[in-house]
Amino acid sequence: MFLRLLLLICAPLCESTELFLIVSPSRPIEGNTMTLTCKTQPPPQKLDAKLQFLFYKDGRALGPALDSLPEFRIPVVRKEDSGSYWCQAKITSIKAKLSRRVQIEIHRVPIGNVSLEIQPPGGHLIEGEKLVLVCLVTEGTGDITFFWFRGARGLSLKMKTQHSLMATFEISAVRESDSDQYYCAADNGYGPSFSELVSITVRIPVSRPVLTLRAPAAQLVVGHIVELHCEAQRGSPPILYQFYHEDGALGNSSAPFGGGVSFNLSLTAEDSGNYYCEANNGQVAQRSEVVPLNITVPMEDRNEVLTSGVIELVLGILAPTTLALLFCCWLKRKIGRRTAKDAVRSIPSPVPQESTYFNSQAPEQLHFDYENVNIVSGDEVYSLVYCVQQEQPSAAEPLGTHPGDKDSSAIYSRLKKADLTDMDYDDVM
Repeated sequence: MFLRLLLLICAPLCESTELFLIVSPSRPIEGNTMTLTCKTQPPPQKLDAKLQFLFYKDGRALGPALDSLPEFRIPVVRKEDSGSYWCQAKITSIKAKLSRRVQIEIHRVPIGNVSLEIQPPGGHLIEGEKLVLVCLVTEGTGDITFFWFRGARGLSLKMKTQHSLMATFEISAVRESDSDQYYCAADNGYGPSFSELVSITVRIPVSRPVLTLRAPAAQLVVGHIVELHCEAQRGSPPILYQFYHEDGALGNSSAPFGGGVSFNLSLTAEDSGNYYCEANNGQVAQRSEVVPLNITVPMEDRNEVLTSGVIELVLGILAPTTLALLFCCWLKRKIGRRTAKDAVRSIPSPVPQESTYFNSQAPEQLHFDYENVNIVSGDEVYSLVYCVQQEQPSAAEPLGTHPGDKDSSAIYSRLKKADLTDMDYDDVM
């Protein structure tokens, strides 16, 4: 009776039933999900007692105990999950049936598209800043080993392994000597893949420059040549230096390989004052301390300077006054001229008087000339009228001699006696 009951219970497994382990997907990829299914062929008959399943890998149970579900799921498989798998099915602890072993190979995706990014972007840093080198891959599964290298020779800086498509390497405070080319590599078992080279430039800001005056003598005089030397002790080249006198720029010069520069100045009397210089290499400009420069001026130069200054002052004061006086005199004279003209125009035309002429043969031979001369003296105007009587020469008298010439010479003598400075020749009629 008991034996018969046992046969009924074990019947589903005692028959020619086989177990099969099915892997899904058939080609598992690292990082994805893999499902193991235990199936019977043909399917067992329906019984009150249910089958119990258990899965194994390389002789080690994957679960803690038997489970009624014929599936076992691995959410994320890795390369290390490759191995030999099988399953077990049983109803009681007396009888169990095993599937055939299945060799499963977990496939890994090779690394692809490796790149190196830097923070801050651009690759231009100031000494003391933090530099972050970020190595990125767009393809690749499993644990990835990242490498960072410096220079064309590939000096190894850092190695890091992690289950990620990105890894970072930091330099907390860069120095000028860190200026170089950098690249990274990534490997997940198929060999390393490399990024392109990225240039990093680290610059040192210029320190405060020092201005030095190099003079030929302790006491500077006009004509001496003074050398102004400006130099910053620290700073990445090239450095641009600018020289100043008070607030006016004198000139500039560049130091392509660092160091200082000089500026020669030929002294004049106006060059006394404060001098300073400025250094700039593209980061932050620095200004030196102010250096005073005193120039001794000889007495004769001082007198020349003083005389020139006095002359300029006098001209500056008297020029407008002189112009004003000249304008007033011109205006006053202009008014006087107009008055004289009006007075002359009001004088009636002279009436010729009858006179006696020597050697006169006929009245129609007489010829009268009138001259009207205005003389202006101060505010008074004088009008003089002269009458010149000329006579035709007779046959007995030689040509070129006229009695009237005597009177004409007398008129000219009178005119010479008059003050010519008071005559207005523009009003002669």
